[in-house]
Amino acid sequence: MRFEPVTTVRAYERVVEQIEQAVLSGRLSPGERLPSERELMAQFGVSRSTVREALRVLQAGEVIRSRAGDPRGPEVLPASTAVLQKSMHRLARAEELGLAQLLQFRMLLEGSAYLLAARLRTEEQLAQMDAALAEMRAQLGRGDSEFSRADVAFHDAVARATQNPLLVVCGEVVRGVVLELIEDKLAHAADRRALMRKSVAHHIEVLRAVRDGEGERACRLARHALYDYYAEYVPEAERAMLHPLLGS
Repeated sequence: MRFEPVTTVRAYERVVEQIEQAVLSGRLSPGERLPSERELMAQFGVSRSTVREALRVLQAGEVIRSRAGDPRGPEVLPASTAVLQKSMHRLARAEELGLAQLLQFRMLLEGSAYLLAARLRTEEQLAQMDAALAEMRAQLGRGDSEFSRADVAFHDAVARATQNPLLVVCGEVVRGVVLELIEDKLAHAADRRALMRKSVAHHIEVLRAVRDGEGERACRLARHALYDYYAEYVPEAERAMLHPLLGS
């Protein structure tokens, strides 16, 4: 395939756009190689420095992989959620986003994930949820880190059951940032074991709803549980923004 010449004003951006579009449209497939720098210079009608800047941007965005001295040219990479994950993480940690907004988004995401999981989950995914829940129960009172890992595994299994990788990425990022913001408060909670027992009871109930295909009930349970668990850490004046997600 051939590319079109571009103007010299911020030309590297136009080079990036054309190559990204070729990848997105399937004209360039994962594993294919881009032409050499010299050939790209000729096709785009730009300087070597412009081509190299474009390749640097494409590599940073994980569109291509370039190895110094490789005569075959940069390799086109398969689509990945890694870049989205990094961008989401930066956005979620931005100062203008408070805990109330993050918790609201998490309630939306997880409620929707349970709604879909109840309808789309496979027996294998149900087994993964069962295993994670069993591990949570086994770790009651033993250690926060082991219990938390099992909890994360449960939520990851639910997210994967939606069959939507965007929900997996967004849920993972927002869940992690919310926990980062209040981890010190949780670490010093008066009764961590009571919190763990309450969490296990919730997971038992919501897993039953997922297994029975009761998506709306699972969604409602998830949102209420998140509110009950985290709302006390949200400034009281901001909690009203969470209420519309609780329903009746």
